[in-house]
Amino acid sequence: MSVVYVVGTCDTKEAELLYARDVARAAGARAVLVDVGTLGASALADVPAAEVARHHPDGAGAVLGGRDRGAAVAAMAEALTRFLATRDDIGAVLGLGGSGNTALVTRAMRALPVGVPKLVVSTVASGHTADYVGPSDIALMYAVVDIAGLNAISRRVIGNAAHAAAGMALRTPPQAAADKPGLGLTMFGVTTSCVTQVREALSAEYETYVFHATGTGGQSMEKLAESGLLAGLLDITTTEVADHLFGGVFPCTPDRFGAAIRAPLPYVGSVGAVDMVNFGPRETVPAHYRDRTLYVHNPQVTLMRTTPEDNRAIGAFIVERLNRMEGPVRFLLPLRGVSAIDVPGLPFHDPEADAALFAAIRDGWRAAPNRRLVEVDAAINDPAFAQALVAAFRDAVQERT
Repeated sequence: MSVVYVVGTCDTKEAELLYARDVARAAGARAVLVDVGTLGASALADVPAAEVARHHPDGAGAVLGGRDRGAAVAAMAEALTRFLATRDDIGAVLGLGGSGNTALVTRAMRALPVGVPKLVVSTVASGHTADYVGPSDIALMYAVVDIAGLNAISRRVIGNAAHAAAGMALRTPPQAAADKPGLGLTMFGVTTSCVTQVREALSAEYETYVFHATGTGGQSMEKLAESGLLAGLLDITTTEVADHLFGGVFPCTPDRFGAAIRAPLPYVGSVGAVDMVNFGPRETVPAHYRDRTLYVHNPQVTLMRTTPEDNRAIGAFIVERLNRMEGPVRFLLPLRGVSAIDVPGLPFHDPEADAALFAAIRDGWRAAPNRRLVEVDAAINDPAFAQALVAAFRDAVQERT
């Protein structure tokens, strides 16, 4: 039977954690209490803090060696991540606590595959939670009252969470035999036509999952790839790189493209929408960018056209990561425009900027049998470019097979 791992800091929340464990057990689940406290040992935890701490790459002393609390919590988060990775019986992970424990436990949860039940009762679950959840399927339950002793409210909230975790562990949804393998595609409004054409061309053979390239979208796609839920990537819209490099509101992380580097999936990519950096309302555009070419997409989103210098940096960032991919890679350049508004007569048409982008990718490209750089004399939303993407993907799949 799979196990409910109840995780928290027994040095401050022992009674509440024991209550959650015991409620899960009473509901019929196997449940164990994992202590991740750094201030003192618990005699009642099923997995002591020292056992978790020894999974740190530098040993238990790096976690429990008298460091300041912030450093100790960060080290314990690393240890817990590695500890959970060694478990092959996880039915659910249930965490509870304040901001410190929420940050600690959710870091480890984010490393688990999508589909493994993850639930946190937290005092910070009502507010800005993106840093805790990231691209993972973590469920947050607001604690209502502080987790500082058991009372009529905390028992109900924690008890509900324990029953939910037990139910998820005991009643795992049946693994449906997928009729078709899954594909991840990245899209922005200005690349919708291209992605729609590609999706329609491949929908008879693949289940297509489209991710809005808003920073979290790219992370979510890569998370699914690393969870083994995608058979390939059509990373058509890499605009998150522009926001990452130039302070936009939809940035990727420095690990963008990491899933394709670590897992040899068929990867077909392009430079969709890297002609723009996204900001909020026009008045939020940083002062040093206000003399740039700006386009008000809607009252909440203002786009800034990237310059040749920007595009050289974007191209260098992308090609460095492409060169590290060991699976079948095809990267396509749409020579007549990288977005719906980067074509003649529209506000972001700038052949010089596009040429700088393409040159940076060409100059940095390291030829290899598994990687091919394809130039297409079309704009990104032209049917010819969509057809080239589909052909490249089929070619990459055939190579992988």
